[in-house]
Amino acid sequence: MTSFSPAAAPTIGVLAVQGDVREHVRTLEELGVRATTVRRTSELEACHGLVIPGGESTTMAKLARTFDLFEPIRQRIKEGMPAFGTCAGMILLADRIEDGAHDQETLGGLDITVRRNAFGRQVDSFEGDIDVAGLDAPVHAIFIRAPWVEAAGESVEVLARVEQGPAAGRIVAVRQGSLMATSFHPEVGGDSRVHRLFVDLVTEER
Repeated sequence: MTSFSPAAAPTIGVLAVQGDVREHVRTLEELGVRATTVRRTSELEACHGLVIPGGESTTMAKLARTFDLFEPIRQRIKEGMPAFGTCAGMILLADRIEDGAHDQETLGGLDITVRRNAFGRQVDSFEGDIDVAGLDAPVHAIFIRAPWVEAAGESVEVLARVEQGPAAGRIVAVRQGSLMATSFHPEVGGDSRVHRLFVDLVTEER
């Protein structure tokens, strides 16, 4: 378990316009960080890092604009703020999208091309164990209308791939500098190890 003194604990926000916000907050709090929901720029400014949860990527982008958060988040990412996107959050951090909605916006930052709803519709959601770089045992990953990474730039570290089935070999977790993203939902299932990788990243960047 990661542990911090109260004064040393980083503040990590969870974009709270849609998605599994409470689950991410709970997981981060279990790791000893100060977790907060982010709906205002003042809340964003207080954060050392940001989690962008799953949901519906086009809706989340529109709501971020409605809350006047889209450009401030994009600017903080450009300035080096660590960010961790899960499922729809991966789409929002990607520089390029395949099968995206017309004029779909992303925050960008990750030199990846993602395919939206790559694993199929809600009924095609599935679970499986995958190896994640930096962890000593497989993660039980839950995929819900998930994207996958079609292509990754040279500076992108591939953290995990699907290991079995029709999607075997597809990239489902990446890291580039201060940014991380997963196709799956690590906030579901009680395993905090993927979040711990992000907390370590935030700590390194402070």
